[in-house]
Amino acid sequence: MTGAGAQGQVRYFASGPQKQAEALYARLDAVFEDDGFPLSIFEVDEANAIHETSLYAPTDDASVERRFRSVLGDVAPTLQFGSEVLPEIDWVAHTLSGLKPVAAGPFLVHGAHDRVKRRPGQIAIEIEAGLAFGTGHHGTTAGCLEMMALVARRERPRRILDLGTGSGVLAIGMAKLQRSPVLATDIDPVATRVASANARLNGVASLVRTATATGMSSPAVRNAAPFDLVVANILARPLIGLAPSIARAIAPNGSLILSGILASQRRAVIAAYAGQRFSHLSTIWREGWVTMHFRR
Repeated sequence: MTGAGAQGQVRYFASGPQKQAEALYARLDAVFEDDGFPLSIFEVDEANAIHETSLYAPTDDASVERRFRSVLGDVAPTLQFGSEVLPEIDWVAHTLSGLKPVAAGPFLVHGAHDRVKRRPGQIAIEIEAGLAFGTGHHGTTAGCLEMMALVARRERPRRILDLGTGSGVLAIGMAKLQRSPVLATDIDPVATRVASANARLNGVASLVRTATATGMSSPAVRNAAPFDLVVANILARPLIGLAPSIARAIAPNGSLILSGILASQRRAVIAAYAGQRFSHLSTIWREGWVTMHFRR
């Protein structure tokens, strides 16, 4: 999963009773689905059950406030609207120095400051601070690393796709574990540059090829298919939409690892891929998120 690091952002928000805040969140999720802007909802006043729904967008998109206000007026006009410009902080650079190494299966994901903490037998993945997220600390990334290791016990894929590579941590892990070539793609060119740099840092630049691509439709993905293993750590809704195109790109008996999925969304994702003749084999649960293994 990827995200902006040092670029400017604006937070648009509205607060009020829980049901109205949740209705606003649901409508914003639908209206801004194609934009990919992060959304959140939190309880800000426990005594009065006041919740706040937020949307985060680039500072250079002036239409977002108008669209947010339009949705607010339709769904919950009594909620209080606000906005704030967020400071331009490279959050990965800011936080990596304070993050502890993450052990997930045989992998140890760490920053440069923790190289010495690798134990014998661990597969070290060093991630430099950059503008794309994916440091191994999120439950979805750690879950993918664990599932990759489990799949590797039974399979030796020759062609691998990391869809939505972010920092490249999963592609690097697969390259080190399988010693097979990996195509790592992301919609964000910043992410693919960071992933390339991290692959060089980890000594697997010859195995990890990056490409800026949207979904499964790019020439880079089409020309490399079919894949023996696809790993996609994105979000449930785009994963459901991608099910037919992922199915077309998977080799016979190929494996698929999906994450970025809330536990409550698990059944919907399984149903979408069952419709494409994928069999759900196993699930890893981490911090309210799930990582699932399928085979077709």
